[in-house]
Amino acid sequence: MKLPSYDCVRFEHVAAAMHRIRGGIVRTSCQRSHWLSEITGSHVHFKLEQQQFTGSFKERGARNALLSLDGEARRRGVVAASAGNHALALTWHGVQLGIPVTVVMPTVAPMAKVDKCRLFGANVVIHGAHIGESKQHALEVYGDLRYINGYDDPEIIAGTGTLGMEMLEQVPDCDAVVVPVGGGGLIAGIALAMKTMQPGLRVIGVEPKRCASYSAALEAGHPVPVAVMPTLADGLAVPQVGAHAFAVARHWVDEIVTVDEAAVALAVLRLLEGEKMVVEGGGAAGLAAMLPGGPLDRLDLKVRAI
Repeated sequence: MKLPSYDCVRFEHVAAAMHRIRGGIVRTSCQRSHWLSEITGSHVHFKLEQQQFTGSFKERGARNALLSLDGEARRRGVVAASAGNHALALTWHGVQLGIPVTVVMPTVAPMAKVDKCRLFGANVVIHGAHIGESKQHALEVYGDLRYINGYDDPEIIAGTGTLGMEMLEQVPDCDAVVVPVGGGGLIAGIALAMKTMQPGLRVIGVEPKRCASYSAALEAGHPVPVAVMPTLADGLAVPQVGAHAFAVARHWVDEIVTVDEAAVALAVLRLLEGEKMVVEGGGAAGLAAMLPGGPLDRLDLKVRAI
């Protein structure tokens, strides 16, 4: 399998995205946690992307991708397959920009997210047992619309890179960033942006053991399909990482670790107890790796967990 070049997304693309999306995205806070810093033995800062209107970082890439469309594509509209967060982000920003959005969601998609997409005005299609089947349906039935991949389009990756730029502005003396990994787009964008600006910084990815598609891709040298087992970190349960995302991430990311279900559950609990945050499992994966007994236990660095 021939991979795209790692420079299919470059720092100038991230910088352009930062300028392009700033009028429609929340500049979220990056707060130090006293209690979790004590527990982990690191100076932990959390980038609070749940402050975005739809509750996730996905808005950054979605808005950048929509604003990058030409006039004809905007008129026709776009299509995407998503179990929730990407669908919400694309739908919300499609409303703001006057671009029609169709989202194909698997049968396991949370009903609350399905309902919100409909309320935002999306054409919601429920099809497929998992995201792979939803994507296939989207490509077959809505082939006349621009398909926007929630983790692999270069414009999506560039949009997520704006997170990295913000974090270095907010905590400029950090030594490492810990990033949850699903399809690979988030860590690709963040690693590209942050290591370009601060080459000595370490970028560490965390994925659930029950769907370690990035680790499998590293072992094979290219993206490969993996079995997806039920996981609390369902937002990271992507059966195959994106080719563009993997090409970029492999060049910039320093390390990848995995966490089990007990660690994810405990991280969700610690965030609720110590920070009064309600965070889904995928968002808690970074902290799960840093808790006592985890693969990043007692990491002697100033760390941001996203």
